[in-house]
Amino acid sequence: MLVSTKGRYALRVMVDLAEHNTGEFIPLKEIAKRQEISEKYLESIIAALAKAEFVTGLRGKGGGYKLTRSPEQYTVGAILKVTEGSLAPVACLEPGGGCDRAGECKTLPMWTGLAQLIDDYLEGITLDDLAKGPVEQINYSI
Repeated sequence: MLVSTKGRYALRVMVDLAEHNTGEFIPLKEIAKRQEISEKYLESIIAALAKAEFVTGLRGKGGGYKLTRSPEQYTVGAILKVTEGSLAPVACLEPGGGCDRAGECKTLPMWTGLAQLIDDYLEGITLDDLAKGPVEQINYSI
């Protein structure tokens, strides 16, 4: 699994909104400046986040974006799934994926386990956790 720039930037935007969560709308221009990301590129990211109802926007003077829920109610996994679609480590675990050899594949259980570890880890970290500071690494044993 390789998280794209879009996914990484979506997390940065959401963390920025969480850190500046006063209930007021935050202009995209301010977020772009703080995060050193092109405002044009952020428009496509914020559109995906708005479509998923993670943020709400207001046009015009005093407009911008804000979170639709409290930061504790968003997980890293959910945010990345909006921009990445899937966090599957191999194509056969993608939605609609699979292959003719799935019934006899000796490696499929390993890939399924890895996918579950990734999902559990990312779903266990909230936007609030990221906004508050470094997230402690969790050591997993398989």
